[in-house]
Amino acid sequence: MSKANQPSIVLASASARRKELLAGLGLTFTVQPSVASEVVEEDVSPEEFVTILARRKARDVAFSLADNEDESYLVIGSDTVVVLDGEILGKPEHEEDAFRMLSGLQGRTHTVYTGLCVINTANGKEKAGFRATNVTMRELGAERIRRYIATGEPMDKAGAYGIQGYGALLVSNLEGDYFSVVGLPVSLVSDFLEEFGVKLL
Repeated sequence: MSKANQPSIVLASASARRKELLAGLGLTFTVQPSVASEVVEEDVSPEEFVTILARRKARDVAFSLADNEDESYLVIGSDTVVVLDGEILGKPEHEEDAFRMLSGLQGRTHTVYTGLCVINTANGKEKAGFRATNVTMRELGAERIRRYIATGEPMDKAGAYGIQGYGALLVSNLEGDYFSVVGLPVSLVSDFLEEFGVKLL
């Protein structure tokens, strides 16, 4: 597909981290955050959870763009959660919630799941999947956890930490896709976009 005929790319997320990662691939895109609900009522696995939400976010934005028949879009939706002992850890509700999460994560290995969905508004074609990465956190102690929370970084992050910021100091080992932990599995983005005719390499 020539660049002249390529659909416009839209990121269905307000995340600055996802925006930076997508820009790092050399893509031109716009940002239109999804307003879809992030509540999943069903009892599902973490893999299903992030895939459901990534698809829901992409569909929400794709639906809002569907009335523009003069242009087609590739909408990218993504969702990330941290899972420890089967419990899905989303964003902390307050500082004590962040302290609870980080206290549970320290000295242990948890799994970060990131779902991805790409939708072509011209024909409704969808591609969805996920990546899982195991992250081991150092023993931290209450004082260090409090100091980290005081930076403000944990409050808008799944699992109450951001590996691309001060949170990098908390991690001792990682097995899998670093970029998925940041919030966007860029190699999977590349694979999906290629199926829609957008070749990054």
